[in-house]
Amino acid sequence: MATKPPTGDPVQDAPRIDAAQHAAAGLPAVAHTLRIAQQQMGVRRTAQTLLKVNQKDGFDCPGCAWPEGDKRHTAEFCENGAKAVAEEATLRRVTPDFFAAHPVADLAARSGYWLGQQGRLTQPVYLPEGADRYEAVTWERAFEIIAEELTALSSPDEALFYTSGRTSNEAAFLLQLFAREFGTNNLPDCSNMCHESSGSALTETIGIGKGSVSLEDLHQADLIIVAGQNPGTNHPRMLSALEQAKSSGAKIISVNPLPEAGLERFKNPQTARGMLRGAALTDLFLQIRIGGDQALFRLLNRMIIEAGAVDTAFVAEHTHGYEDFERAALRADWDETLTATGLDRAAIEQALALILASERTIVCWAMGLTQHKHSVPTIREVVNLLLLRGNIGRPGAGVCPVRGHSNVQGDRTMGIFERPAPAFLDALDREFGITSPRHHGYDVVRSIQALRDGEAKVFFAMGGNFVGATPDTAVTEAAMRRARLTVHVSTKLNRSHAVTGTRALILPTLGRTDKDVQAGRKQFVTVEDSMGMVHSSRGNLTPASPHLISEPAIVARMARAVLGPASTTPWEEFEKDYGTIRDRISRVVPGFEDFNARVARPGGFTLPHAPRDERRFPTATGKANFTAAPVEHPRLPEGRLLLQTLRSHDQYNTTIYGLDDRYRGIRGGRRVVMVNPEDARALGLADGAYTDLVSEWKDGVERRAPGFRVVHYPTARGCAAAYYPETNVLVPLDATADTSNTPASKSVVVRFETP
Repeated sequence: MATKPPTGDPVQDAPRIDAAQHAAAGLPAVAHTLRIAQQQMGVRRTAQTLLKVNQKDGFDCPGCAWPEGDKRHTAEFCENGAKAVAEEATLRRVTPDFFAAHPVADLAARSGYWLGQQGRLTQPVYLPEGADRYEAVTWERAFEIIAEELTALSSPDEALFYTSGRTSNEAAFLLQLFAREFGTNNLPDCSNMCHESSGSALTETIGIGKGSVSLEDLHQADLIIVAGQNPGTNHPRMLSALEQAKSSGAKIISVNPLPEAGLERFKNPQTARGMLRGAALTDLFLQIRIGGDQALFRLLNRMIIEAGAVDTAFVAEHTHGYEDFERAALRADWDETLTATGLDRAAIEQALALILASERTIVCWAMGLTQHKHSVPTIREVVNLLLLRGNIGRPGAGVCPVRGHSNVQGDRTMGIFERPAPAFLDALDREFGITSPRHHGYDVVRSIQALRDGEAKVFFAMGGNFVGATPDTAVTEAAMRRARLTVHVSTKLNRSHAVTGTRALILPTLGRTDKDVQAGRKQFVTVEDSMGMVHSSRGNLTPASPHLISEPAIVARMARAVLGPASTTPWEEFEKDYGTIRDRISRVVPGFEDFNARVARPGGFTLPHAPRDERRFPTATGKANFTAAPVEHPRLPEGRLLLQTLRSHDQYNTTIYGLDDRYRGIRGGRRVVMVNPEDARALGLADGAYTDLVSEWKDGVERRAPGFRVVHYPTARGCAAAYYPETNVLVPLDATADTSNTPASKSVVVRFETP
């Protein structure tokens, strides 16, 4: 079993499957979490940081975007949040000596876990053309290199500016301003890979691409449907909100291909009773086949209509397109739905009974709904269900796409978008006296294609692990290596640093936990959570190195180096005082009026949301739109399964904290594939056997992930699951959601081949 420290081998040692551990997966891991934190930070630093996480006078957790209530617990963090903080506030350091000892080829042979465990980056480093390892470089020279490459481009559209969801509002605003003053809308971001489908569907149906509920709404709901989401691993603090809703009488339906321990049994570590007794959160578990959600919601909508349970007054006053939708809904077929979902009739009827008994319903969802070819119509169908019962713009009701990274929603609000609204660009141009490009830029998938095809030559990433997060790993890595220059603004090492262009830079930056002092004054940044609350974030630790500079400073200095004296934007002023950035945001971005004064209030402020606040829908029709797309669901060839990529419990996005998945009883490794025992027997896959996963796509290209251990696991029939980024290699670059172009990472057709 894998008991030794990680060797760096990407093919991890054989994992151990512990069924007893899975049965106890709801148990809190307070001691485990504190032990990891203390290993990284030491006892004193652990107390310094964890007691400031998500506090009104502290810093925003660098993990998920789940909101905080007005009243904060002393320990306002979850297990994975504590691990994220520990890795950022670690005492381990990556110095120039490390790079001297580790050529790029060596880094490329290491696992993402090993790279992340090395510690904080301390100085900017540069990989010259033809060199085999990074070397220390001054900040001045780093910005000269970026300027050399950007100014040599034949078109600004040959540059790509990627943004991770952890980037602050201030840094994101400056980055998009620089990109547009430079002359491009090539602003791909991590939203393109996660909730782009949500934004596309919600913008069309209710007029704004964000959720319509607050934390208080969850507490007031009669029914909460959690579809395609695993809160226990991905948004653990959400479990406390669900627990509070249950205590007020709410019912919870979970819709997912895998049973999830956090929803089955939640032991709240913040209360003595919660730790001792725990609570079963889910009232009804619908173990749906992958990709069957649209069919389920369409049939439920038919049943609501047939039950005479439509809120006809709301539909008449506030919606458009009901008649076409009703005709389509009434054609929903029971047999097709049972095939698509794998559910039985009784379970669907139970779900209907809970829906009809609820006056206030919220639907929450995450990647399980957004990463399929038919994701956008699926989410539109969710909206249809809520509109039928008048459940938008009512307390305790609404749409709740649960975002991942802590400021991924804020980055989009700040203008990180390849297809910006003309009104936003008009306001930006008026404020800064520039002329922004109006043609659309590249999203993530299109950016990879542009690099692959030689249409893009410079790649700049503000945070994140682009290579680790994106689909079709071999294609993506080959595309990145075609770039003239790759630049990564980072706090720690990751796989992307080992997949470089002809030249490469790693620019180390301050993290959320670090004090940020500019021109002798301590600064703060702001973030927007998943429910539209904007608040400040202030680090309290001495930075890991005196050579680190902040994200806003990096963008400002890059802009000065690239744009030169011809730019009248006050970049130097922005670097010295982030309040001046917020002043400009207040005049460009609606909802941020008087930004500095409002964010100074403890807890911040909530952005306006017309559907929620006024039952006003800023769509093309001026009303909420019913839609009636044809029902789709994946169809499998004989002998194949449908694979979804997912996270382990000891993981956040592409950051691997450890090699265990305690909630699923898997320990000591990550190259596992979870298969229903009946499917496994039919395919001749013994529990513990090793297999290669081979994805099948219409382009006929073989994509193979070798050496996975089969785990007999209670997945839905016909479905399998395995961790990413190890399985990203199986996701074709061109397999994307219609409309949103999001990679279809949750519905990959695979066959199994014995080595």
